Amino acid sequence: MLDPSSSEDSGGEINEDTQVPKDPPTSSGQGGKLKKQPPADQAQAENSPVEDQEKNEQERLQKEEAERKSKLQMYVFVLRCIAYPFNAKQPTDMARRQQKLNKQQLQAVKDHFQAFLNGDTQMVADEAFCNAVRSYYEGFLKSERVSRMVQSGGCSACDFRDVFKKNIERRVRSLPKIDGLSKETVLSSWIAKYDTIYRGDEDLRHQPQRMHLSAVSEMILSKEQLYEMFQQILGIKKFEHQLLYNACQLDNVDEQAAQIRSAFTETEAGEELARLEPFVSFRWGTQGDFTTTHPLPMVKVKLFTESTGVLALEDKELGRVILNPTTNGPKQAELHKMVVSKNSQDAELKIQLAIRMDKPPNMKHSGYLYALGQRVWKRWKRRYFVLVQVSQYTFAMCSYREKKSEPHELMQLEGYTVDYSDPQPGLQGGRVFFNAVKEGDLVVFANDDEQDRMLWVQAMYRATGQSYKPIPPTQNCRAGNSQPYAPISLLSLDCSQRQGVEELISAVPCRFDHAALFPFLQKQTLQHRMNDSFSCLGWFSPGQVFVLDEYCARYGVRGCHRHLSYLRDLMEYSGNNILVDPTLLHYSYAFCASHIHGNRPDGMCTVTEEEGEQFEDIRGRLLSLLDNQIIHFRYCFPFGRPDGALKATLSLLERVLMKDITTPVPPDEMKKVVQKCLEKAALVNYSQLTEYAQIEADAQAATEKRLEDMMRLGELCIEVLQQNDEHHSEGREAFSWWPEMMAEHAETFMSLYTVDMDGALQVQPVDSWDSFPLFQLLNNFLRYDPHLCNGMFHKHLQDLFIPLVVRYIDLMESSIAQSIHCGFEQETWQSVKTITNNLPSVPLPKVNLPQMPRFSAPSWMGPLCDSTNGSETSEDLFWKLDALQMFVLDLHWPEPEFAKHLEQRLKLMASNMMEACVKRTKAAFDSKMQKASKSTDFRVSLLVCTMFNVLIDAKKQCSKLCVLDSGLEQQYHSKIDDLIDDTFKDMISSLVSKFAGPLDAVLSKLSRYDEGTLFSSIFSFTVKAAAKYVDVPKPGMDLADTYITFVRQNQDILRDRVNEEMYIEKLFDQWYTSSMKAVCVWLTDRLDLQLHMYQLKTLIKIVKKTYRDFRLQGVLDGTLNNKSYETVYNRLTVEEATVAVKAGDGLQGITMRDSDEEDG
Repeated sequence: MLDPSSSEDSGGEINEDTQVPKDPPTSSGQGGKLKKQPPADQAQAENSPVEDQEKNEQERLQKEEAERKSKLQMYVFVLRCIAYPFNAKQPTDMARRQQKLNKQQLQAVKDHFQAFLNGDTQMVADEAFCNAVRSYYEGFLKSERVSRMVQSGGCSACDFRDVFKKNIERRVRSLPKIDGLSKETVLSSWIAKYDTIYRGDEDLRHQPQRMHLSAVSEMILSKEQLYEMFQQILGIKKFEHQLLYNACQLDNVDEQAAQIRSAFTETEAGEELARLEPFVSFRWGTQGDFTTTHPLPMVKVKLFTESTGVLALEDKELGRVILNPTTNGPKQAELHKMVVSKNSQDAELKIQLAIRMDKPPNMKHSGYLYALGQRVWKRWKRRYFVLVQVSQYTFAMCSYREKKSEPHELMQLEGYTVDYSDPQPGLQGGRVFFNAVKEGDLVVFANDDEQDRMLWVQAMYRATGQSYKPIPPTQNCRAGNSQPYAPISLLSLDCSQRQGVEELISAVPCRFDHAALFPFLQKQTLQHRMNDSFSCLGWFSPGQVFVLDEYCARYGVRGCHRHLSYLRDLMEYSGNNILVDPTLLHYSYAFCASHIHGNRPDGMCTVTEEEGEQFEDIRGRLLSLLDNQIIHFRYCFPFGRPDGALKATLSLLERVLMKDITTPVPPDEMKKVVQKCLEKAALVNYSQLTEYAQIEADAQAATEKRLEDMMRLGELCIEVLQQNDEHHSEGREAFSWWPEMMAEHAETFMSLYTVDMDGALQVQPVDSWDSFPLFQLLNNFLRYDPHLCNGMFHKHLQDLFIPLVVRYIDLMESSIAQSIHCGFEQETWQSVKTITNNLPSVPLPKVNLPQMPRFSAPSWMGPLCDSTNGSETSEDLFWKLDALQMFVLDLHWPEPEFAKHLEQRLKLMASNMMEACVKRTKAAFDSKMQKASKSTDFRVSLLVCTMFNVLIDAKKQCSKLCVLDSGLEQQYHSKIDDLIDDTFKDMISSLVSKFAGPLDAVLSKLSRYDEGTLFSSIFSFTVKAAAKYVDVPKPGMDLADTYITFVRQNQDILRDRVNEEMYIEKLFDQWYTSSMKAVCVWLTDRLDLQLHMYQLKTLIKIVKKTYRDFRLQGVLDGTLNNKSYETVYNRLTVEEATVAVKAGDGLQGITMRDSDEEDG
């Protein structure tokens, strides 16, 4: 991490003109002298085009040679920084950077998610997860801003995962609670499924085992890896590195110490150098010799301190280290970090050990190789091999494991031929290859070093005794070679080349203008970093920070100058739409500002005049850059990536606006700057949105097309504002007024949409209702936003649609009233259910509602068509009233007063309409009853049942259509409810009266048989006289049977056709009570008379069957056994007993006693 205190501040000259250094400046001060120029006309005459071309080419070559020489000189300085640093070390506290995504990987991720959505994967997922993935795919993966972010190199797989996690967290929070399943479990499950989809069919086991240098740049690098990195940064060839390494004698401790001492003694007066940190060490001249049979032994070294305590039994262990020496290991002493106990204060304890492993005579060569054979080593992997001489003429290749004395696998070399080979495709691991061939067998070997391969081939060539001598291929110095040097020396160069190398290595560092050299080195390092495989956002890797820190401290580069150069480079990348972390800019700017304003914590506040000028220039450029980033915040920080970038940008803007390091910026000034930027951002975002939606202002376009465009554009505007709130609300963490600024930005953004929306609505036809979905879309979003609800745009939207809503309700009221009048005039009173037997295809009642794209039938219409027997006019009325109220309810009018007004008006309208419906139904019922028959032939008409059902439906709907949600005013509901109840009473009473007519007719016929009447006497005399001569048939039960059939059939009709059980029970109660009362009155009038046999039989059957039938219809016992029934029952029982005494079996089995043997 580049911390403001990461490098010391020291003096030095600054050459701003040297952006890409030419010849390395030296203390000699030699420069080219200006030659006398000939006159212009003479020069034009003498110089031909060919000469000019040759001159330009020569100048170009000279320039390239000067640049190459400058890079070589800088590389010499870098080599010494890496080889023997004395001021810096590689930082271990830097944030780990993630691998960046490229275009091909982005397309692969899109394909994986598209395959899941198409059902081409075997993953099982619920609908909620599928919807979340679909939203993520459509809104994020397919976004153009994501493509730009990937192209800029600032996007990683973790960014994709974080965006998905943020999306599903919002979705899961809105899900209802599930018993036994926590929302954290759902989130974890969805994230696991996301990871599976993201990977697709990739198999992690087949990933390459050897990582490229750029892939390990986030780790602590070895010296060899640092050499290789800066070779790539400065464009140094491998053989050039080997020459310089050997010439500088970087492996010679004494030589490097002499170089450091020389640099100190030859420093010019007044120049500050970084001080060597104190280093405390202890040395012991102890040597231990051990003998082992393990080619790969393990050596444990423990360091103890003597315990001086009286009771101490053992010495105290300071630390331990485990080593794995090999015969090819380094021979010089090296520092090894020791493992210490948890409570030890010596966390950085190191021990310097020199380990040498002597090989036995029969071990001809050893080392690590990759191998793959047909008989042995059948899997391609890295193993430790030893070429063992078994006897004088027998050799074997043996692979060993750690701490094993016996080989794990071996192969005798007799009969094999060894030779160099080309790289084998499909084998991951190893850079240079060779093989051993025998009839029926082939073994392929590989390692990473060309020199080591040559040694192996020569050793195996001598062991096999083959006649063919392998010839090494042409050596290619690849950048991937991990060896620090090769056997190349100055002796192989000619005199001029040797002199050039000696000039480079003998150059005195303090005589160079490092203030001019370092910006180029830093810029090249940053370019290399931005092009590697990590999403670094401008942050250097630990190894790069180490080298740059060491360079600055070692060669006296001022910290302020370093960070000014760094800021210029970072702003250049940011200006080219490359993602740069604003926090990094903040760190460097704060470091420079502390120097300029003289507020360094360490007291080092020196600054040159040129640095002050550069700082002011950078400050102005940085202000412009930050303004531009805030204006384009949706594109500079897409979907809130990098995390916290917008917050850091605002904090940096506040710091840049500060006049000095201590005086804060007034809040109003900061708000004014941000407000101005967000106003411009609204225009940028809306322009980008209209361009993306391909919407152009065309006054000649069709009205439907313009309204459709506004709907689509409105959806996109809402999506933009939702994304701003979801991904760019982090500014509130830096400034409390940020939500207020974003609300103003949203109002400005929607004001631009207002212009297009008003233009589209103005051209809509009169009394066209197609624009209501647009209001619902916008209002449903705005009413939930605490900052935009009833804001400027929201109020403008309401003002636009208030006249339209009022006009719509006026027309609907007139239409419904007219449909009631015309409908009941032509009503046939056939139930909707009996219109057709094909219920699923029953069309909905004709509705004169405006055709709205998103309008749907009420929720009760589904079950209504399956169960109701109402009329077509009534169902049409109820549907219209409910649909109108649901429509107005779905508007969710945000202004409370107008919403209350709409509700009251619709409830009053519904009450009036239903009152008219009830009255018209009652009038039709009365008319129908007047025309009905009064005999036992009377059957309740299906049309009458439909009228009952109309009132029942009206009763159900009034509780929904006529009651205010506030619950404070019930007058509409009470009025219509009382009217319906009164109408039900009248209709039930009228129908019961109609049912009483046939019973009265039956009783009237039975009255003819009263004792003492003329008809009774004539009938009795005639029967007795005729019975002397013939068998006279007795009077039958036709009269009772006819009445009972009348009762039962009407009961069945009512039970089947009337929907409400409560009203059926009321009707049956009154009917039964009325019937028993009529029979009771008839019998009471004949208390002094004995009933005729025919009268008794008829009444017993009628009363008994009536009692049973009504009990089966659900009439309660309290109603069945009323006083009238008890009176009738007692009278008929007495009459039955009297007849039984006088006439024996005169009743022919008809009795008041209960009997299951009687037929129905």
